[in-house]
Amino acid sequence: MARRSLRPQLNQIRQWVRQGRTDAWIAHQLEVTTAQIASFKRENDLVADDVDTDTGADFDDEIDLRAEDDALIAAELEAAQAAKAKAEADAAEAKAKEEAARAKARKQDAESDDDEDGDKPSRRRGRRGGRGRRKVSAGPLEGSFDHGEEGYGLWLDPAVQDDPIYAEHWAGHRPIEITIEEDQIVIRRIGEDDDNDE
Repeated sequence: MARRSLRPQLNQIRQWVRQGRTDAWIAHQLEVTTAQIASFKRENDLVADDVDTDTGADFDDEIDLRAEDDALIAAELEAAQAAKAKAEADAAEAKAKEEAARAKARKQDAESDDDEDGDKPSRRRGRRGGRGRRKVSAGPLEGSFDHGEEGYGLWLDPAVQDDPIYAEHWAGHRPIEITIEEDQIVIRRIGEDDDNDE
């Protein structure tokens, strides 16, 4: 290990010596050997005021720094837990206020619907996210157009049974009209149902 100058840490080492830190602890903090710390202390006359250099520190008088560190860590943990509990309480309080505001708004809407004057036009309440109660198809379905010895057939995906538009307008045996174009085949119902749709 290359010898490292401890001169830049003179004030820090002086403070640690006054606190009663051991040479081994100081050496570990500065990543040097205990022999280097001992010689540096001798060269700079760094001796703790209450410590006799021959006998070392009395264990009764030595400051228990680990207990202080543990107390600081415990205080930090308690502060963090208190901050977390406060944040959770604030979030719960905000949620409760929001729920109360929603309930109050619902109650006012219900009261205003009951107590509406004839002078005011009634407020039409629409549904969220769309334009009324239009039936929407579930999307394109797969199918196949088949022609063979017995004739021509159109085979639809079995999921067509679940489609509400198919169930209402196309289920069952219906007469149809077919128009064949270059890029599509159009199927339209004919007969008595056609009059009701237009």
